[in-house]
Amino acid sequence: MSEAGPTTPSGQWSPSVGDLPTSVLRPIVRNLLLRPWRTFVVDDWRNWRGLELYAAAIVLSKEIERRSKSPRIGVMLPTSGLFPVALLASWLAGRTVVPVNYLLKPRERDAILSDANLDVVVSVSPMIEQFGDLPPGIRTILLDQLHFPRLPRFRRLPNEDPDATSVVMYSSGTSGEPKGVELTARNLAANTWQCARWGEVTQRDVFLGVLPQFHSFGLTVLTLLPLSVGAKVVYTARFVPRKLFELFQKHRATGFVGIPAMYEGLLTDKKATPADCSSARLMICAGEPLPTGLSRRFEERFRVAINEGYGLTETGPAANWMRPADMTPGSAGRPLPLVEEKIVDGAGQRVATGQEGEICIRGPNVMKGYFKRPEMTAVVFDTEGYFHTGDLGRIDDRGRLYVTGRMSDLIIVAGENVFPREIEEVLNQHPLVVDSAVLGIPNRLRGQVPVAFVELAEGAQFDEAGLRAHCRGLLASHKVPRRIVAVKELPRTPTGKVLKRLLPVEELRRPRREGPSQQETGGVGPQ
Repeated sequence: MSEAGPTTPSGQWSPSVGDLPTSVLRPIVRNLLLRPWRTFVVDDWRNWRGLELYAAAIVLSKEIERRSKSPRIGVMLPTSGLFPVALLASWLAGRTVVPVNYLLKPRERDAILSDANLDVVVSVSPMIEQFGDLPPGIRTILLDQLHFPRLPRFRRLPNEDPDATSVVMYSSGTSGEPKGVELTARNLAANTWQCARWGEVTQRDVFLGVLPQFHSFGLTVLTLLPLSVGAKVVYTARFVPRKLFELFQKHRATGFVGIPAMYEGLLTDKKATPADCSSARLMICAGEPLPTGLSRRFEERFRVAINEGYGLTETGPAANWMRPADMTPGSAGRPLPLVEEKIVDGAGQRVATGQEGEICIRGPNVMKGYFKRPEMTAVVFDTEGYFHTGDLGRIDDRGRLYVTGRMSDLIIVAGENVFPREIEEVLNQHPLVVDSAVLGIPNRLRGQVPVAFVELAEGAQFDEAGLRAHCRGLLASHKVPRRIVAVKELPRTPTGKVLKRLLPVEELRRPRREGPSQQETGGVGPQ
């Protein structure tokens, strides 16, 4: 990474685009070869030293060149050191990487493989066996069947075009069919540089995480960031709270990368104490808004604050990050260096400080565009080059961002704007509620009214009247959910975002059911 610009984020920032690195491949390779015998990656199966990662990437790059004619390579691997091997190999071979979400249904996954025009997917035998065969015409390179010599013949690094597409990340599709987001080498290099400078990340740090690397958060923050600065990263493929605390202690991890549901899961380990994560200085959380109640409970329990961030696949993904020295409940922090943000109204005009509107972002980390969708790309960028996120938020007088919801989720009750997150925060404060999701449904008299779906704590009895009374004590009357329905589990993406389009709205047409009977029958969520 370039050493130009400030060495810490403690003062006023004045970097320029010229300070930024433009290669995502070269900094990683340089770190691996400068410290060839250092362990850079630990996963559930093995430790990877610098030379071993690079040697494996060289072998795989030659296999890719031999077996694939497509400019894009699919990568379907568990969270592990194999993923950076596949990344580096694909880039060494001059190919674009398409991370494949293996948790999708085969029909959804195959639609992505077709849209990306892939002919080869890099994977391992157990994943193919577990998640189903790939469509005819798509070959696999199975890493568990390749021989990786300790010292293969080295190869020259390719000339890396900073503006060529390095990865096509297919969004999780919370509101419809996934679309490919094209991120260039410049985008990825910029975002790792921005995160490293803002978080003061160095080679002395040790990252820990379980996020899937097919997601932009897992790709950039949990994979590219540590390897780009020469830090160590510890992966585990399954979220098991006790194991994560053991890994924290064993490796003295300084940073954990997760989503809100994972922090909630860590709180379920009754044996865990502050000593279990005493080495942590960065508890990074993004993927969806962090409930303030969860943040408070976690800090009280473990004496370490959660650093909330904000971004989208289209922004690399990191755009904002709440640094430890600037903790503010409910905020996702200030923008990263060289990220510019504005809040606009429905007409695209900037609103006053503190007012809510659509969040718009401009910076070197923002995507090139949507793969094969130029019309869609043109719609989301304005004449100033700002990307319109579709998220609602406000910026305070100190430049801190507060995300209040999605434009598509905004509920208008008798002409009044109601933000689902505000209601969800109130519901989540109730001791019997683990999580909630609020949406608007049509109403003849008011236009729309809010309704809520709640996931209850284990053993809790559902009491709709009690939950509505709780809301009435903290919310204006038009914000109180007209109906509250208990579900066994809220439908989510693999990275924890609630899929509101899959909420069982048909339950709203059924008569109210109070008492334990609903909970005892497993709730009303999707089976």
